[in-house]
Amino acid sequence: MCGAPVQTQTLPAGVNVETETVITGRVLDTAGQPVGGAFVRLLDSTDEFTAEVVASATGDFRFFAAPGDWKVRALSAAGNGDVRISPSAPGVHSVDVTVTK
Repeated sequence: MCGAPVQTQTLPAGVNVETETVITGRVLDTAGQPVGGAFVRLLDSTDEFTAEVVASATGDFRFFAAPGDWKVRALSAAGNGDVRISPSAPGVHSVDVTVTK
């Protein structure tokens, strides 16, 4: 079993989005429905594994990262998918990942 923390869209108290880079989003199927329980991985610009979380029942996920080039990859029974995101500054940066079989 994976030890990755389950996620929500609500940021923890004390998070300063003026100084922290947050990548958040949802895992969705091709019909736009949320995919809960997906393993969501954050990969760096060379596709090296950096972190993993478990999407909430509503498909939500969140990572704290540095500005730069990232790939978000979702793995689930409903399928897999990935998307690139390149936050250039602190703040909340949203991206949805659509999974397909």
